[in-house]
Amino acid sequence: MNSLRAGIFPLLAILAAGAADAQITSNPLPEPIVKRGLAVEVKDLVRLPDTRGMRPADRDVVPPGWARVSYVRDLPDGRRFANDSRGIFYLIDAKNEPHVYADLAAIFPNMVTNRLESGFVGFAFHPEFASNGLFYTVHAEMGPRNPKTPDFIPIGYGLKDASYHNIITEWRATNPAADVFEGTRRELLREAHVVANLTHPMGAVEFNTAAKPGDADYGLLYTSGSDHGFSNGGGPNASNPSQTQRLDSIMTAILRIDPRSPSVTHGQKGLGDYTIPMANKFAADGDPNTLGEIYAYGFRNAHRLSWDTDGTMFASDIGMNHVEEINIVRNGGNYGWMKREGYFENGRSRGGALNELYPLPQEILDGQVKDGFTYPVVVFDHDEGRAVTDGFAYHGRIAALRGKFVFGDVQSGRVFASDLAAMKKADDGIPKTVAPVEEIQLYVRDASGQRVDVSFRQLVEKTMGKDLPRADLHIGRSRDGELFLTSRQDGMIRMLVPGNNAAGSAPANR
Repeated sequence: MNSLRAGIFPLLAILAAGAADAQITSNPLPEPIVKRGLAVEVKDLVRLPDTRGMRPADRDVVPPGWARVSYVRDLPDGRRFANDSRGIFYLIDAKNEPHVYADLAAIFPNMVTNRLESGFVGFAFHPEFASNGLFYTVHAEMGPRNPKTPDFIPIGYGLKDASYHNIITEWRATNPAADVFEGTRRELLREAHVVANLTHPMGAVEFNTAAKPGDADYGLLYTSGSDHGFSNGGGPNASNPSQTQRLDSIMTAILRIDPRSPSVTHGQKGLGDYTIPMANKFAADGDPNTLGEIYAYGFRNAHRLSWDTDGTMFASDIGMNHVEEINIVRNGGNYGWMKREGYFENGRSRGGALNELYPLPQEILDGQVKDGFTYPVVVFDHDEGRAVTDGFAYHGRIAALRGKFVFGDVQSGRVFASDLAAMKKADDGIPKTVAPVEEIQLYVRDASGQRVDVSFRQLVEKTMGKDLPRADLHIGRSRDGELFLTSRQDGMIRMLVPGNNAAGSAPANR
């Protein structure tokens, strides 16, 4: 069903009235992002092993990348884990030495690793991992000749159209304290990708880090939300807007699930072997045509999720041709794709192309008239970067970053910050209200201890010994709130640390 709710239809006349507005063909956000004196030291921690050539299909990836790291996570017991999307799950010991915790590619022979977003993409530990041994992974497999049948195939397609599968797996470690995985696994969800390239797969699994035992959100698992490549073409009827803005499909949706099987909870079964939380708005709306596992929808590629200590949920949503977004995510929210990009109207709204951008009618832009969409609290355009990366609320030991939301751009490697209070204030229902953005200057110390300003891309290129077309920046957060910087190019895990003029001392590995 088309999920544009009845309240939106009266606005069609307003949107039509705005159709005479000229297409935006120049810089949509002319105010540049600048450095305002915010500088932070970055240090190397550990480099994961070189896995280039480990998977023959990697020859299709340009550049191939040393080890394709996108997630670093700490357990409360101090152990650190990281992924290489070629299928290796690493434990990093107290001496910063990586060891193989599990080889997922050996377990899943159909795993596909020939794109930067493919393979073993993401993982998350259950908040009670120390006692129950549960953790969750996302990986991708080839669709053709795959013996498994997907739980979900995009509307209008069939099994023959499945080019890839995206799979969420639950693992149960027999001994949670062991440094090598032994145990069992259970498949939670397998969904079909039908476009030619594995673009915007389901990539993240997350638990609300602010939820405590007894909270309604405690132990519920979230997934990233994306269009599964429909924005980029490459498949039958691809770029079709009918695949978005609907509630009978997981396209563009962030899902929230209880990962326990309905056979255990005796609750409502979802598309896969998990339980639907009845606190999800679309689980309790009385409409049999809506999927109850949908928490929010209308994202192009909300590939990263995070929470502040007060429970505010953030999503980094990669835009199309023009605007990158940070959104505050709320239960039941519609975030606009393919009809909106940032606080602009996408050309698809008026039968045009996805690379077209138009101003919103002034009544909507000013918040005088509501159109049913939730708008971002931070935006930047493609003069500044190309793909927004992970973002985290910071309350750690670097005084200059406290009270800020730190994020960046995947391709350029630029690192940005916005004021958390300003972001939350911008969540006011007025589309044009957004928080300002500034760039963080990174620096290292030379052999004599002197500060040397660098960019993240320069660090990666120095490690690799060559120029690169992209930095592939990702950001992670340690158990004590400090921030990792990683790249899918050089395999190095770095950390932002307090400099000589900052409060606190540089964090140890644990």
